[in-house]
Amino acid sequence: MPLVNTRKNILRTVSVLLLFGVTLPFLVGAEIGEPSTKNRQIALMVRGIVSSQHLTRHELDDEISERSLATFIDRLDPMKLYFLQEDVDAFESKKTEIDDMLKSGELQFAHDVFLKYMSRMEESITVVHHLIDAKHDFTVEEYINTDWDNLEFAKTREELTERWRKRIKYNFLVLKGDKTEGEDARERLHRRYSSQLKQMEQTKSDDLLEIFLTSVTTSYDPHTTYMSPTSSENFEIQMRLNLDGIGAQLTLEDGYTKVTRIIPGGAADKQGELKTGDRIVSVGQDTEGEMQEVIDMKLNDVVSLIRGKPGSTVRLGIIPEKSQETKVLTIKRAKIELKDSEARGEIIEHNLPGTKKTLRIGVINLPSFYMDMDAARKGVKDYRSTTRDCRRIIDEFNEEGIDGMIMDLSTNGGGSLTEAIDLTGLFIDLGTVVQVKDPSGRVQQYDDRNKGTSYDGPLVVLCSKFSASASEIFAGAIVDHGRGIVVGDSTTHGKGTVQNFLELGAQFFSINNPPNLGALKITTQQFYRPGGASTQQRGVYSDIILPSITDHLKVSESDLDYPVPFDKVDDQVQEHLGARDEEIIAKLKAASEQRIEKSEDFQKLLTQIDEYKKQQKEKRVSLVEEVFFAKRDENSAQEEAQDNLEKRANGEAEVFPDTFYNREVLTITGEYIKDQTN
Repeated sequence: MPLVNTRKNILRTVSVLLLFGVTLPFLVGAEIGEPSTKNRQIALMVRGIVSSQHLTRHELDDEISERSLATFIDRLDPMKLYFLQEDVDAFESKKTEIDDMLKSGELQFAHDVFLKYMSRMEESITVVHHLIDAKHDFTVEEYINTDWDNLEFAKTREELTERWRKRIKYNFLVLKGDKTEGEDARERLHRRYSSQLKQMEQTKSDDLLEIFLTSVTTSYDPHTTYMSPTSSENFEIQMRLNLDGIGAQLTLEDGYTKVTRIIPGGAADKQGELKTGDRIVSVGQDTEGEMQEVIDMKLNDVVSLIRGKPGSTVRLGIIPEKSQETKVLTIKRAKIELKDSEARGEIIEHNLPGTKKTLRIGVINLPSFYMDMDAARKGVKDYRSTTRDCRRIIDEFNEEGIDGMIMDLSTNGGGSLTEAIDLTGLFIDLGTVVQVKDPSGRVQQYDDRNKGTSYDGPLVVLCSKFSASASEIFAGAIVDHGRGIVVGDSTTHGKGTVQNFLELGAQFFSINNPPNLGALKITTQQFYRPGGASTQQRGVYSDIILPSITDHLKVSESDLDYPVPFDKVDDQVQEHLGARDEEIIAKLKAASEQRIEKSEDFQKLLTQIDEYKKQQKEKRVSLVEEVFFAKRDENSAQEEAQDNLEKRANGEAEVFPDTFYNREVLTITGEYIKDQTN
């Protein structure tokens, strides 16, 4: 999620902080064609802005060119299943020329690489269909390599076919684990790979431009990206937490657009017939428009057909989950509030172990720091805001009475800088919240300027490796001001850079309703905690660490390519609020460690973590059926953790689910409350 600052030049820029087949040449040409004049102009715009405004002030030179080519190839073929080494060797003859190409807006090279990719895909998918129908021996001791970064490209077609043979065996084993075997498994794999080629056939010039330019921009740092017009629109929807449509979460599965969730209160929910698991096979506009088939259509294109103005009608041809018959549903579109990403609160009564005291602990689950950027630009007084929603929840807590509070940021990937500052202000009375340094080295402090607090009692901030950017600003300020403690993974994500969100049309055309040329999200600043330390690559360290699979996933800033380095600025903390006593923290930590030692649930989790770490070192998966499923069972902890994270991020879980992990968080909070109030 992005981090946004609307304090300056709000009408032109929004400062954001972010943490996420077979084809024929004439078909490719029909979608991609020759590089257009418009796309050449966009490339020149992006090149000019990045060269002059990026935080690192790195020149667009041969070094960036080499990084760009490697990234572009990796984005097209990350598992090295299509290109041959001879293709890559040919591309690398141009590896120091991409900077020169972009200085003249030349994009033909990107098109040539993509056309070669499509040609190789056609060859591979033809082989894949033969392999799907072949017999496979699942007792032979062999492995599939999962260390794609260090895997070399195949030198021959025969070597690549062998790589695909193992990939198909792996696919069959995964499907068997999902209770799909025999002819059903073959049909599903045929459809999957046929659909993949049809998806790639639909690649448009805007899609390719986004892939190529983002390969260049992320060669400066991981968060500088070019967004096509469609991606830019989706980004703004994510930030304002509302869209116009039917209110259904969709995914693409083996060529079908599948409904994975119905958003409560949305148009589809109120209509009542669309269900989770349904497959959308056609879409029609209004009550009589022609039904357009969407099987094998790219997901973004399906979504654009379904979205529309509130009050208009869309018809969906669907196949229910346990049926093969198609039926047509008529749904009236509406404005959908994305409540799954908004702040939610709950008061939990918790009995502190060893005492008879029942504590009332308020929990706020905050999945993102959101704001309605469009409304903010237009000067709308009551635009959608994280701080407003959290203040309302805290007021309810205060009215009902609480002993302490947990701010759960464990699935919060970031959001608005302004909201991070203002939300921190609900817990501290004045003072620096974050410091920001620009490319010239100038440091500016952003302070809480609102006197007073909404809540001044015991505060625990729950974080994980997925807590990024704005979450780290909040957690870092709480620690540096001595306002509360942090519990969770060993550290947060470690993203400490600020991005500007530039709409290219508005930047270069001073007219009403400028053309939509997409947007550039560019890293222009680095942020620092009030105490002066950057969160970049280090994050905010937890006071009390709880065992978790997420703490061992390779998802941190330091795991990404070309991250900005860590550094420090001056300490700007004038007042320590006294809620962080090192002796009390040490006591809480020791008590938690003792409980974990005696907990069967935590000890089982620790065993699963050890097994996961071993498997990560192996970097390969056995294709012996018996071994495969034994390892799959051992991986259950990781799968369960990821599933729980997805549910919580999507607002599907309770505010604070009753798990052994969360019960330990509540107990730590309870002991912290007791020590703070004694």
